[in-house]
Amino acid sequence: MTYFNIDAIAAQTFDAIVIGSGISGGWAAKELTGKGLRTLVLERGKEVKHVTDYPTTMMQPWEFEHRGQLKKEVKDANPIVSKCYAFYEGTQQFFVKDAEHPYVQEKPFDWIRGYQTGGKSLLWARQTQRWSKYDFEGPGRDGFAVEWPIGYEDIAPWYSHVEKFAGISGNKDGLASLPDGEFLPPHEMNCVEKYFSQQVAKNYNDRHIIMGRCAHITQPKKIHLDQGRAQCQHRTICERGCPFGGYFSSNASTLPWAAKTGKMTLRPDSVVHSIIYDEKKGKATGVRVIDANTKQMTEYYARIIFVNAAALNSNLILLNSISSRFPNGLGNDNGLLGKYVAFHNYTATINAEYEGYLDSTTDGRRPNSPYIPRFRNVFKQETDFLRGYASGFQAGRYMRDDRSAMGEDLKHGLLNPYLSNVWSVGSHMMGETIPKESNYVRLDKSKLDPWGIPQLSISVDYDDNDRKMVKDFFEQLTEMYTKAGFKNIRTNDSNRTPGLDIHEMGGVRMGKDPKNSLLNKWNALHECKNVFVTDGACMTSTSTQNPSLTYMALTARAADYAVKELKKGNL
Repeated sequence: MTYFNIDAIAAQTFDAIVIGSGISGGWAAKELTGKGLRTLVLERGKEVKHVTDYPTTMMQPWEFEHRGQLKKEVKDANPIVSKCYAFYEGTQQFFVKDAEHPYVQEKPFDWIRGYQTGGKSLLWARQTQRWSKYDFEGPGRDGFAVEWPIGYEDIAPWYSHVEKFAGISGNKDGLASLPDGEFLPPHEMNCVEKYFSQQVAKNYNDRHIIMGRCAHITQPKKIHLDQGRAQCQHRTICERGCPFGGYFSSNASTLPWAAKTGKMTLRPDSVVHSIIYDEKKGKATGVRVIDANTKQMTEYYARIIFVNAAALNSNLILLNSISSRFPNGLGNDNGLLGKYVAFHNYTATINAEYEGYLDSTTDGRRPNSPYIPRFRNVFKQETDFLRGYASGFQAGRYMRDDRSAMGEDLKHGLLNPYLSNVWSVGSHMMGETIPKESNYVRLDKSKLDPWGIPQLSISVDYDDNDRKMVKDFFEQLTEMYTKAGFKNIRTNDSNRTPGLDIHEMGGVRMGKDPKNSLLNKWNALHECKNVFVTDGACMTSTSTQNPSLTYMALTARAADYAVKELKKGNL
């Protein structure tokens, strides 16, 4: 029996464990296996294999029972996830249903999740912008959060590393506020988007309209073909899963690459309960895993652990990892674990019309749109609010039909659509929120989930800084639209609750000082140096850029460091 136990432990022992298989977890798996480590990847959701497990990806609109719409009973049963723009008949299989994974809302928060192999990398909006030196320096300059322990020069090589592999399209725009990357050819602006870009350049020297940068393969390189991926087909149904691998996902890219090494073991249906801390060794030695179906607990062991469960779940796992040494959660000597959570403010939009270029329209589809990089408080503090906002921009001329009549005339109106006599233009705001102690998550031990784990209680909200930022966004974009000759300008604040941005960050922030941060400059816990957190939980501040590219780069950088330290015998 003794020998049996030894054999069982050996079978459950790896060089590294990665918790989560989404964007950052997939990168951890790729980098660690690529450096020779036997790596266990734990995914709490079901297995989804590239191509074969995308059930709706080749379906035509008329093949859906409800033409893509959700049934009323589905919406009624899922009031939270139904708010997400990407949740519809063709994608519902990739979203967490409200009742199946409960959480506590101390303040209203719409937590959108995807539990399956690849996580939300199957569903993301694929926008990928680098941070600049000013984004990393901002917290230290403004004093609203602790200083970042790294700067742009530390992460720039890793941005290049992940961009080349993932496949990022974009222009070399030469902007100090938004560094250029390793780009594939960009998508093209239409005539009104180009016109607006020219008008902004004529009227402002600090504002720019550029083509968005996104994780779509516009011209495959050998590294993409080696992954089995092909050029983006511009189908714009990416959230159903792309059988061509035209956009980056863990399923199409990093996980198959890791699997080819023979070093990866992927275990789906594995709900991580907590991380095991050995007080004699002074480090983590493994994880406790509950089988999602049988509810049986198993322990797995490794020398290094990467926590990539997505920001709020990574907080949950660390908070639930208690021991005599860490009674308040792993690494939580300073009591800050779960605090200083932040996100992006997407509440504000502005729309207008343009009466020019009526000899033109758009043709085909494009999975990307122009982008307005942040221009407020970039180089210095210049407004009555901290930090700033970026924005999208899009123009289109659309088909209309006449539904005003009845009977035969109505049929004629529907069957004879016509081009509108104006172009529609619009922008949405992507505002940075300020990490603050009053925005936090904690465990509610009085409420357990179906696997016996305390539910996560979320207390996150907007503040006066966010409201001032929205006001400025409306004022500045209205001015820019007016100078471009746009008419019928309309602003809207949806007042939607936090969460629908799906950019939650923080709670396990990086920093220079163990007294006011949880992670060091290599994304390792200050107090448990063989545990690394490289998903959104690690973020010290949020800036305005879409965050996933930064998670990828931080993960690759941390994995490189971890393996080197492991070989030195330091972990």
